[in-house]
Amino acid sequence: MPGPDLSSCAAELRRHDPDRFLTALFAPAERREALFALYAFNLEVARAREMVSEPMLGRIRLQWWREAIAGIYAGTPRRHYVVDPLAAAVARHGLARASFDRLLESREADMNPEGPATLAALVDYAEGSSASLVDLALQILGEGALPAPARDAGRRVGIAWALAGLLRAVPFHARARRLYLPADLVGAAGLRPDDLFELRRPPALAAVVRQVADAARAELSAARALPRPPRALLPALLPGTLAGLYLKRLAAAGHDPFDARVQQAPPLRVARLVAAQALGRI
Repeated sequence: MPGPDLSSCAAELRRHDPDRFLTALFAPAERREALFALYAFNLEVARAREMVSEPMLGRIRLQWWREAIAGIYAGTPRRHYVVDPLAAAVARHGLARASFDRLLESREADMNPEGPATLAALVDYAEGSSASLVDLALQILGEGALPAPARDAGRRVGIAWALAGLLRAVPFHARARRLYLPADLVGAAGLRPDDLFELRRPPALAAVVRQVADAARAELSAARALPRPPRALLPALLPGTLAGLYLKRLAAAGHDPFDARVQQAPPLRVARLVAAQALGRI
């Protein structure tokens, strides 16, 4: 049950997605609940495959959310602890339905037994599943039309965050015999998926992880080179700062995602400091 000062969405986020919970705390108080609802929606969708025994059931859960989003925009929202506040956020901030649709469409890839064929395909998945979410967060924090550089920064931050998260999740996915590493890089490195699924930590893994991590770093560098976004939008971009922290840990571990340093979340005081320092840059 949520604490007395936390909504149900906020409590769920604090428990299962503490990084995004932390970033939302830097938003103005009057916009936090909208962010909590948006991020709780994402949490529900992101866990669709984990919560079921087979992909078809995951697709059914995604379809439920498609219908829930359609209901919100039709003015007939379903009764659900996330849908209720999400509908209020959509109405108050005029959130674009296209971003929700793109996010849900991208999450269909979670139900496929095969991973992405190429690095470009993985980046496209990251853009659809994560950058769409950042764009919606920017819409909550912004007033009127968003500046084009801010939206571009959000797209790049979303991609980098997703790539870093997928690399940190390699052990988790391997235990479930799932692989999000690009098939072309896996093949070129001579990495055998079965070795990974049996948690053998094959040496070829680091070569593949390094290439994906470099793609994430390139996105962060490009985001930082853009004109500085309005300060009000920065809480939506804080995942980029945390992604940079995780990528540094990954490099220090020789790009071995099984290393304990990669799996550890930063102490809350460190994460707060990193986020606070970033409220002047991405």
